[in-house]
Amino acid sequence: MNSLNLSSLPVVQPRYVQMAARMADLIESGAFQPGQRLPSVRDAAAQEGVSISTAMQAFRWLEDKGLAQAKPKAGYFVSKLRKRIDLPTVGQPPAHSVPVERQSRTDVIRLDGAQAIRVNLGGTCPRDSMLFDEDRVRVAVSRATRVYRRTLVSYTNEAGTPALQNAVAQRALHLGCSLRGEDVVITSSCIHAVSLCLMAVTRPGDVVALESPTFFGFLDLLEALNLRVVEIPSHPRTGLSLPALQLALDTQPIKAVLAVPTLSNPLGAIMPLADKKALVRMLAPYQIPLIEDVVFNDLLASDERRKAVKSFDRDGSVMVCGSFSKTLAPGIRLGWVEAGRWKDRVAALQRVQGAATNEVLEQALADLLTQTAYESQMRRLSATMKSRLHEARRLVSGHFPKGTRVSDPAAGYTLWVELPQGMNSMRLFERAACEGIAFGPGQLFSATDRYAHCLRLSFSGAWGELEKTGLIRLGQLAQALWQEAAKG
Repeated sequence: MNSLNLSSLPVVQPRYVQMAARMADLIESGAFQPGQRLPSVRDAAAQEGVSISTAMQAFRWLEDKGLAQAKPKAGYFVSKLRKRIDLPTVGQPPAHSVPVERQSRTDVIRLDGAQAIRVNLGGTCPRDSMLFDEDRVRVAVSRATRVYRRTLVSYTNEAGTPALQNAVAQRALHLGCSLRGEDVVITSSCIHAVSLCLMAVTRPGDVVALESPTFFGFLDLLEALNLRVVEIPSHPRTGLSLPALQLALDTQPIKAVLAVPTLSNPLGAIMPLADKKALVRMLAPYQIPLIEDVVFNDLLASDERRKAVKSFDRDGSVMVCGSFSKTLAPGIRLGWVEAGRWKDRVAALQRVQGAATNEVLEQALADLLTQTAYESQMRRLSATMKSRLHEARRLVSGHFPKGTRVSDPAAGYTLWVELPQGMNSMRLFERAACEGIAFGPGQLFSATDRYAHCLRLSFSGAWGELEKTGLIRLGQLAQALWQEAAKG
């Protein structure tokens, strides 16, 4: 897609879109039932503090999206064709740990490189240039190259430049964390930061607890490190099940917990703040570290749920990892980690690996992070993705087999789709690839085959008529498979 200078666009969605999105949330959640009368335009305008014309635009937006319908002299009503989209069920993973042994999940998801993929709904690396301010990034990199050009012909500090270390510490304040810049280690990516943490606290054969379903990149990493996993069930709204984790702690020799408590991948779940605090207390008696991935937290701009588990850590038991490749500049593949009690061990591993990053890019990222526009950029990005996810959920609801369930994340790039039992998403994956459509089969997100009837859809790439038509076609292919399964 052609690049666009986002400096000419509004920082956030228009007021009427924000208003409509909040009403859409109420409709999707079931607060307003099909056929129920919505508040009057005048009442809605007064409640939102907007003009009558702005409120009318919001209602027309809902009407265009098929969520509401107007009745002459009666007002707006929730469309009678609307039905609540059920969330995926919470399954029970194996009670014991299992090895991670299968074809690389990353290789499977990259099959699009070998086929003529036209609609890519796989992966989570942002690919749509319209989501980011390319000009701002380019200027920052150009300025850093000019000012720090001599660093290109010299070795740099393995832990990172003080400018970026301090910028990360400043950004962490928005996560509720009080970090010291000198304790932050800059890495080549967030997954690199996670790998350093795992190497610091585990040995081959050890058991790591993690959410289920989980990010396939974590599973590939655990396999590479010869670690076993015990999968903890996760609710699509509230994330990691603390009772299930407690049972695992009591019965399994767990050495570390790896989790994405905020906007988990692929569910998009968010642990309540009380649960985040309880998680720290739960792990304390066992002296087990939590490796927390906060790569998506900033997508909850202006939302208190952005707060990290690390914010409740008082003894350095949480190793927090992040990057800005999903929120600010995908091409600047830099991550970071503050490893708490294991900070010296992680820093040593970084040095031993000789994995120092590029100082010019570090300086450019530090510049971008300390600009006042960062928070407004996050609000705009969050609103854009929320609108995409709402539209995609409606398309899935209208075109996939009856009984399909879909996650409903507050933000992020992905939806987790649960097809009716008996379907096989890998078969769907193969058929869809033949028609140029890619997505993430559910088997990739577990060390077992327990999500064979699920799939993950990503909307981090382009989102236009081609992609919407592709999603509808994917639903039709799923319908055909469902009919075949019913006959067979």
